[in-house]
Amino acid sequence: MQRRTKIVATLGPATDDRKTLRKMIEAGLDVARLNFSHGSAEEHKRRAAVLRSTAQDCSRDVGLMGDLQGPKVRVMRFRDHSVELINGDAFFLDSQLGVEDGTEQGVGVAFDSLHEDLSSGDVLLLNDGMIALEVKRIQGTRIHTTVVTGGILSDHKGINKKGGGLSAPALTDIDRQNIRLAAELEMDFLAVSFVRSEDDVVEARKLFREAGGHGLIVAKIERAEAVQNIDSIIDAADVIMVARGDLGVEMGYAELTGIQKRLIRLTRTKFKVVITATQMMESMITNPIPTRAEVSDVSNAVMDGSDAVMLSGETAVGKYPVEAIRAMSEVCTGAEKHPLPVGRASHRLDDYFKLVDEAIAMAVMYTANHMKVKAIIALTESGATTLWMSRIRSDIPIYAFTPHVATSRRVSMYRGVFPVTFEIVATDMRTLYVDVFETLLSRDLVEVDDLVIFTKGDLDGVSGSTNAMKILKVQAPE
Repeated sequence: MQRRTKIVATLGPATDDRKTLRKMIEAGLDVARLNFSHGSAEEHKRRAAVLRSTAQDCSRDVGLMGDLQGPKVRVMRFRDHSVELINGDAFFLDSQLGVEDGTEQGVGVAFDSLHEDLSSGDVLLLNDGMIALEVKRIQGTRIHTTVVTGGILSDHKGINKKGGGLSAPALTDIDRQNIRLAAELEMDFLAVSFVRSEDDVVEARKLFREAGGHGLIVAKIERAEAVQNIDSIIDAADVIMVARGDLGVEMGYAELTGIQKRLIRLTRTKFKVVITATQMMESMITNPIPTRAEVSDVSNAVMDGSDAVMLSGETAVGKYPVEAIRAMSEVCTGAEKHPLPVGRASHRLDDYFKLVDEAIAMAVMYTANHMKVKAIIALTESGATTLWMSRIRSDIPIYAFTPHVATSRRVSMYRGVFPVTFEIVATDMRTLYVDVFETLLSRDLVEVDDLVIFTKGDLDGVSGSTNAMKILKVQAPE
């Protein structure tokens, strides 16, 4: 059985060896992520070039995603690089304190208006929630707090406000530079960090298009405000990433699982793509096998309907990047043996379809799930038809036959969709069917006499023109 859930993995120092990267692709890497929070522009350019050439050597179309740093609010540096905060002690934060002047009494922050977003009684969570500070009073830019939960605090650790509410804009000047870099590198996906509303998504898309980028926009849900505005954010974005690190800190870990399930379900209902991310196999940074809890976590994300699951430090800096992908692939395949929560027969029966290709996609999936069909073949320009198909639960593989590399890389994120490079050279339908059958048979995707469903449009080369489906029996080459 082909794995339908896709794997996104982050590139970094641990993947710079071409042999390692090749093994990662062979193990099941579908989309590679470049994290703009780390590394220089030259490093990103080099890694993108190596990925593209290695994927070509493996005869694979691997997607490439750039992940913007965003306005992560952080403490500045300490004179001794770290301090220990004790419960009950006083501690201050001040944007006007020197960059390297942090002590046990207080530290600078890299957000000039932090004091304007806070009131007495607010709780600040530092270092992914490991340290909690309660705001007591504010004097100018200085925020006086009491340590509620102490611990070791070191340079550049992140700051969150419990319940959300920090006003830092989603796009920084550095992000704008990296958007241009993402366009230059022809990235297939651009992830926008710390999205608050649809306006952040719209602005990122505008800047990306102006820079010449054509990839899909990924909205990372990691702020409390994003959860509150989730409907409009999903509508504005192409892909939603459930980024559970900061989201868990702001919303509270007890609420996180329920929020994750709701976001996945809502995103699929709105015919968008959803990625589940953060600490999925964190232990594999240093261990060759995942914990049972991590296996359960990944399995639940798959069974809830995630299009993709993501690895971060596990592949970027971990000791076992290949093993991490292999383990995640095995877990996904195991989880896919269990049904998704969306039923085969009843989904969208009361809907009216607005577009012809959308209606064709829904008809295909209803037919496929009620016949012994081996595969679905969609001749597609943009991949839109295959996206609609992939929203319906099915065990039947969807093959996106396309001449466009960009489309192949884009559908590499869609659950259950597999790209196939295909140029239409036939001038009549009979010859076209023969060419399609030969391609399928040569890749051992079907056998002679298998039933397949075939979709195409009358206008070759026009996106959104799919208007026909046929049920065909695979014929042997003459």
